[in-house]
Amino acid sequence: MDLYLHNALDCSEKTTKNYSTSFSLGVRMLGKPLRRPIYAVYGFVRFADEIVDTFHDQNKREIIKRFEDETFDAIGKKFSSNPILHSFQWVVNEYDINHELIKSFLRSMKMDLCPNSKNFDKEKYHYYIYGSAEVVGLMCLKVFTHRDKNYDELVYPARKLGEAFQKVNFLRDIKSDLEDRDRFYFPEVDFTKFDNQAKKQIEQDIQKDFNEAFEGIRRLNKDARLGVYLAYMYYQKLFNKIKRTDARRIMVKRYRISNYRKLLILLNCYLKEKLGMI
Repeated sequence: MDLYLHNALDCSEKTTKNYSTSFSLGVRMLGKPLRRPIYAVYGFVRFADEIVDTFHDQNKREIIKRFEDETFDAIGKKFSSNPILHSFQWVVNEYDINHELIKSFLRSMKMDLCPNSKNFDKEKYHYYIYGSAEVVGLMCLKVFTHRDKNYDELVYPARKLGEAFQKVNFLRDIKSDLEDRDRFYFPEVDFTKFDNQAKKQIEQDIQKDFNEAFEGIRRLNKDARLGVYLAYMYYQKLFNKIKRTDARRIMVKRYRISNYRKLLILLNCYLKEKLGMI
């Protein structure tokens, strides 16, 4: 690996660690050969998400369009002066990531810039989740299955895992999405009258996604299984905490898992993996 690529991948790793302690912890539980490509995927995703969620005094449409053009230019040339894009083009080319996954992701990012984005119908809701979360899981799956060549048989559970994670994020972030971004993603739910009945219906849908995703985690190779299972359990614990919370409370407070609890989850997952219980 040349020094420039090595440095670019370091930037993606640093970005991941700065933005997400929980995701970083999951990546550290992956086998060593898998870590840098997954950091490269996350760095790209994080930068795109940052464009649409911040920089309110800038022309976000222009920035995300330029970011998209630079992304595919980097993939084509196998080079970028932007270290995040250079590391991403490397993982795309090295692991043969389908360009349609990247296009779907960027389309969902641009949807957040549309007016009235809080008024999602079912079709728009599922389209957005596919592009913003499921395809990210599929990019990671290309890395995880690079050696085993069993990508196709794990596509469905990988999509379900991304779907579950995104829906939990929607529940967790209702307050900030409404107040800061004027968004409410759940279709056919009146956010001004969000109650426990509406919340329970959403939760039943999420739990079904978690259950279907778990079957895929068990079929991952050893290098990938523990890291993905840790992320799964972290989100499951966060989801359980939200389920115990009144709908009115999640409208005014963002819930999280403490660092102490994250450590306990890590230890529990590690022991289960060692005992062959996953």
